[in-house]
Formats: sequence, structure tokens, C-alpha cells
Amino acid sequence: MPRRHIHVTGAAEAPLRAALRALRTELGVPEVPEGPADGGRDGFPADVHAEAEAAAKAPRLPGLDATDLPFFTIDPPTSTDLDQAMHLARRAGGGYRVQYAIADVAAFVTPGGALDAEAHRRVLTLYFPDGKVPLHPTLLSEGAASLLPGEPRPALLWRIDLDAEGRRVATDVRRAMVRSRAKLDYAGVQRRIDTGTAEEPLALLREIGLLREKLEAERGGISLNVPEQEIVEHDHTYRLAYRAPLPADGWNAQISLLTGMAAADLMTAAGTGILRTLPTAPDGAVARLRRSAQALGVDWPHHVSYADVVRSADPNDPRQAAFLQECTTLLRGAGYTVFTDGDVPDPAVHAAVADEYTHCTAPLRRLVDRYAGELCVAAVAGQEPPEWVRAALPALPDEMAGGSRRANTVERESVDIVEAALLSGRIGELFDAYVIDVKDREPAVGTVHLDDPAVVARIEGGTARLPLGEWLRVRLTQADPGRAKVLFAPA
Repeated sequence: MPRRHIHVTGAAEAPLRAALRALRTELGVPEVPEGPADGGRDGFPADVHAEAEAAAKAPRLPGLDATDLPFFTIDPPTSTDLDQAMHLARRAGGGYRVQYAIADVAAFVTPGGALDAEAHRRVLTLYFPDGKVPLHPTLLSEGAASLLPGEPRPALLWRIDLDAEGRRVATDVRRAMVRSRAKLDYAGVQRRIDTGTAEEPLALLREIGLLREKLEAERGGISLNVPEQEIVEHDHTYRLAYRAPLPADGWNAQISLLTGMAAADLMTAAGTGILRTLPTAPDGAVARLRRSAQALGVDWPHHVSYADVVRSADPNDPRQAAFLQECTTLLRGAGYTVFTDGDVPDPAVHAAVADEYTHCTAPLRRLVDRYAGELCVAAVAGQEPPEWVRAALPALPDEMAGGSRRANTVERESVDIVEAALLSGRIGELFDAYVIDVKDREPAVGTVHLDDPAVVARIEGGTARLPLGEWLRVRLTQADPGRAKVLFAPA
């Protein structure tokens, strides 16, 4: 499910920092790494860090050398935990070849060791506004295992052949040494493609991405382009703003989706695997979303499907951005489903992908991906999965569910804390907002979406029914990081 990403750089406000530390304590989450302050262990126990140091010096290296392929990565500018690198090419006779290198975390992590146990405890990298709590020590996740440019790295190398319409016709994955040539960011990629200055391997991202988006629409899949909340430094202070995803974000995501679908097919054919599943949204939830669309002025004719109206929504339009945020409610309920000995679940699809799918492209940041990768390598080789993989499978869905709940709480509470910190000196001020949600049983209570600053918050305190989908003048009544979430009342 798309998240409301939020990030603070250089914010020195003591109340905000204190509230974030309190949140980590409440959740039992390690502190954000402080480098030399903890001996460079990034908050990891000494035995875990020692094992990571040894693994960084002597990983298990593959025999296949693919360092001649000029891979590139696409990530946010400041990211250094680089899970994926790609190379795109045309195939002789028509179609395309996608070569997608995924960091080989299993080359560094010994099953049953201290590093493995700590990864199972953490499950996911957690992102806070003032830093992240990594799944693996940063000397691996941002160093020896990361697909940094110019560095040879062990990887799971996917080779996926597509026909001229972008449909998958062949899949292979095996261990190989790779070397990325360039670390690119989304804005730079978009600029190069738009200006025609991108060389073919990068220019093909648009061509393949558009074909895959067309196929996604044909099968009824949905990709939500939800605007991200960002903290922007302005005149020595901070403000909240929205960032609408670029087309390049979507094209890049299609490569990951393609790989996740290919991985699911390999596992189901082999009879053992773990799928990412999502049930179809109930009719009542869709009907409620229709009411929100009507209230927000989003055109949704009765003959148009939910997937089609989502695809046509413009994240740069405030009303449609609010609608897209509401759409995320239909993607809740995703989980992981394990199957063994050919007992493939039915249904096994992810409703938003509209196909079988699994997570396998972010092993530096998500525990389950390491296992999915191993299952796929074994399937292609015609071998049984390693015993350590089979032994871990039954517990993975619950582990991932617990980790996801914690990550969702981190995201939700972090957004609340930052919003409160940035608005704490503005109690009593008036703002313009959209009413994007009204409680059925309490029509004077709901949610408002401010365009500036970029805040989504609760509103209550009035006596009249809130005008769903309309502009409303609101007054800020509380905002205290760590104590009281942002709250508005009708002005």
C-alpha cells in the first residue's frame, strides 16, 4: 500500500526529537543509528555487528560473472541502501530483455546466526522523519551488499524476456557478480527521458513501462499515484508540502512488479513458495469510495470500474489527490500466504496487481524477499529449496504481519508528530481545507485535507454536519508533538 512518506532533514526542534525518541521506546524499536556514538554498530548488538563485519569481508561469491553489463540504479538522491539495478535492451527479432539485479543478502547472512536472528526480530527497515532503523547493519545494507556504482557485488540476476507488447515470454534467475555503472534519481531520469538525452538502456524504461502499464490496465490492476508528504526547508524553518509521483516512478515500479509476478509464477510451478495476497475489496467499501468521489467532485460514471477511475485521477489536483489517499483504504488487508508440496492456495492473487505476485526485490529492507529469492533460484535450477528456507516459511506470514503493523504505526505516528511540531506555534490560526471524510454516526466529526501546509488531520467540535467534499474554513485547536495530535474545528 502506498505510504505517506515524510522526511525531515536538519530539524533541530527538541520537542520533535524527544517525541520521536519516545515513540521508538514505546514500540520497542532501536534508536536511530548515531554512528560513532554507539561504536559504529548502528544500534545492533555487538555479536550481530561482528558477524556483519566478517561477512562484509568474506561473502559467499557466485561463479557467474556479469560485471560486463552496464547496470544502473534508480533511487531517491540520498539513498545508499540500493537493492535493485537494471539493464534494458531490445531483443533481436523484436521485444525486450529486462535484466534486473537484486542484492544477494543470503551471500552475507548465515542461516541461524546472530545476524539472521536479528533480521527476524526487526523484519523491516523502519523509516522515521529523523532517520531510519535498518533491517541489517549499514556496513552491509549501505555498504558491502548494496549495489553501489562502480563496485562488484553478488546479486540474484533476473533475466526476463518480453515480446513486442511487453508480455513475459521467458524467465531466468541465478546468482551472478554484477557492477552498477550509475546511481540515478527519479527527477534526473525523468528529465533525461523527456529531453531525449537518455541512452537506450534508460530510454527503454519509458517504452517498457508504458507497455506494462497498458497490460496492467487490461488485467484490471491498480497502481496508486498517491502524493507524498514532504518536509521542505524554507527561510530557516520547515513546511509541509505534497510531491506528486513522476511518470518515471511508475515505470520503475513496473519493473519491480514484473519481477514479483515472474517470481510468483516460478514458485507456483515449483509447488513451494510465499505469495503476497490481497482479497478483492467488498462491495460496501467500493460504494463508500464512490460517495467520497462524488463529494470530492471526482467524475466516476457508473459504467467505469474502480481501477479505471483511479488510473485517470490526477495527483496534482488537490481534490483528486485527496481521493487517491482515500483509495488506499481498499488496499488494506494484504498479507503473505505460504504453500508447500504443490498445495497452491486458491485464490492466490493480489487484487491490486490482478495476478499472482510476491515480494522479492527489496531484500536489504524487507525480510521475506531473501526467502522468495532463494525459492526462485532453486526453482529455476530444478532443485529443492534449501532446508533453512523451508524451515522458516511457516512462521514468515506472522513475522511479516507483525513487522508491517509496527511499520504502519511508525508511519502514522511519525506523520502526526511532525505535523504537530510544525504547527505547534499556530494554534488559533485559520486554514482552508477539503472535508475528505465524515463519520457515519458522528457527522460533525471527520477528516480534512489541507493543501498548504500539506496536512491530513481530524476535525471535530462543530454542531453541524460536515460538508463532505467541500471547502471549509477551519481553525487549528491543538498541535503538540508527543502529547496531542493535530486537531481542527470548523471556524
